[in-house]
Amino acid sequence: MMTAYITDLAVFLPNEPVANDQMEQMLGMVHQLPSRTRRIILRNNKIKTRYYALDPETGEATHTNAQLCAEAVRRLRPHEGFSLDEIDALCCGTTSPDQMIPGHASMVHGELGNAPCEIMSAAGVCISGMAALKYAWMAVALGQAKQAVATGSELSSTYMRARLCPPIRADKAEAVEKAPLLSFDADFLRWMLSDGAGAAFLSQRPRTDGISLRIDWIDTLSFANELEICMYAGAVKNPDGTLTGWREQPSLTAAVDNETFLLKQDVKLLNREIVTTSVERALTPMIAKHGLKAEEITWFLPHYSSDYFRLDIYNHMKGIGFDIPLERWFTNLYTK
Repeated sequence: MMTAYITDLAVFLPNEPVANDQMEQMLGMVHQLPSRTRRIILRNNKIKTRYYALDPETGEATHTNAQLCAEAVRRLRPHEGFSLDEIDALCCGTTSPDQMIPGHASMVHGELGNAPCEIMSAAGVCISGMAALKYAWMAVALGQAKQAVATGSELSSTYMRARLCPPIRADKAEAVEKAPLLSFDADFLRWMLSDGAGAAFLSQRPRTDGISLRIDWIDTLSFANELEICMYAGAVKNPDGTLTGWREQPSLTAAVDNETFLLKQDVKLLNREIVTTSVERALTPMIAKHGLKAEEITWFLPHYSSDYFRLDIYNHMKGIGFDIPLERWFTNLYTK
């Protein structure tokens, strides 16, 4: 089997960065009341700026998710004279497609207007972009494509505008001060998420005029056979942990009234499982499988949506004997 190289990376972040004191002005106040929780959430996640595909004056969307993604792809320059028509496979992952059908990759392909090519849409939450990257890597490494593009993009702000958000109950607002993790519920994700797109160009050969990154392996693990649903949209979570999808609601009006379409997270499950499952249960077998050594890792890109998790993840990794010093960690969470 051949290998694959990332020969270029590109990003598109819409409009100007939005500071913490601008957020509520752009997203709007729920029932015209200032949020009781915004400052508490921001203090714990430590995000300073983020990007919204929203007009700051009107609050209307300036880009679709497909447009964000296509713009990132257009910015790729893997080699001199590169043309979008050279893409053999276009693999696009997102949590927030513009519609349920057709798939996100179809819409991005339509925006780009490049030559016919294989396309693949990856869904899911945080892992969708990595799933797209894995497909692109396998396509190139197996010789099914000479070159492929993988993307990850999100249009979270459209979930978070005041007109779609319910009012925050007083008891919830008071509970957040005592337990910051509660900030991951539907009412509070609006103070955390952001918009933007990234693209990676993959080729069978490294470039001759710059840095290329060889992909040796990409592993993903699902524990859906054991755990309840944690993050979801388009459904209501029942007391027994199952989901009832929007099509099983009494009516479309009822689905809207039940906040079925909002992005939500089961914070109790998250608190109980996220760090132990991702470190002890997922990372540990990968260390053994690939013979990984912490001292050989010079640049580590962990995924966490709030600084609240940073030290907990580090301490659990240290606890399994895989201590990567924090100065080798990279994140753009605080500014992107």
